[in-house]
Amino acid sequence: MRILYVFPHPDDESFGPALAISKQRREGREVHLLTLTKGGATKQRRKYGYSVEEMGEVRHKEMLNVAKVLDLSGMKVLDMPDSGLKEMDPRDIERVVTAEIERLKPAVVVTYAAHGISGFHDHLIAHAVVKRAFCELRDKAPYLKRLAFFTITEEEAERAPFHLNASKPEEIDCVIEVDEIDVRNCNKALDCYMTYQDTVDKMGVRDFLKDGVVFEIFQERHEPPLADLFENLD
Repeated sequence: MRILYVFPHPDDESFGPALAISKQRREGREVHLLTLTKGGATKQRRKYGYSVEEMGEVRHKEMLNVAKVLDLSGMKVLDMPDSGLKEMDPRDIERVVTAEIERLKPAVVVTYAAHGISGFHDHLIAHAVVKRAFCELRDKAPYLKRLAFFTITEEEAERAPFHLNASKPEEIDCVIEVDEIDVRNCNKALDCYMTYQDTVDKMGVRDFLKDGVVFEIFQERHEPPLADLFENLD
C-alpha cells in the first residue's frame, strides 16, 4: 500500500515522522513525500548570509539527501512562500495537494495535527488544506482510505525545552513502535540538514527518537491504538 506525507517545510518529515517512514519502507510500503515550500525563510539563512532564495536551494539539496537516506519512493518539493502560506488563496494550495493525491493514489495521507505541534501558521494551514482535499476526494476516490495526523504525546511536550502542542491520550489512534535501525535512519536524516544543526540541537530533537511515533486518525477512534497506519484498511 502507498502513503503520502504532506508537510510545509524541509525537515518536517525528519523531526519525528522519519522514524515511521523508515519502518514503513522496511516493511515494503511505498512512501511518498510532498513538501510545500523550500524553507528558505528560516532565520538560519542569516548565519550563512543567504537570501531566502539561496537558502531554499540549499535546503532543497539537503532534502535530496534525506530522500536517499530514508529510501523514499518519491519526493516532490514545491516553491510556495515559506512563512507565507497564510497569504495564499487556500484553493491554490488545495489544487496542488489534490493533484498529487490523484497522481499517486495513496491509501493513506498524513499531515500535521490541527494544533501543528509548534503552532506555526504554515503547519496549521497545511492541516486545513490537506484535510479539505481529503474530504473532497474520498467519496470519489476508492483508493483513498485514511487521513492521519502526525502529533506528539503530552509527555513528550512536557519534556521539550519550549512550548509544544500535544494531543490528549484519547485523541491518539495509532502508535508506531520503532526499532534501533529506524532511530539510526532518523538521525541520519537529521544529519542531512547541515545548515540546521544548531536548531536540531537546541530543540533536543534527537532526545525524542526512541519514543515511537503517534498519530490521530481523522473521524476514526481506536482503543487500543492501532500499531500501523495501514491496519484495519479494506
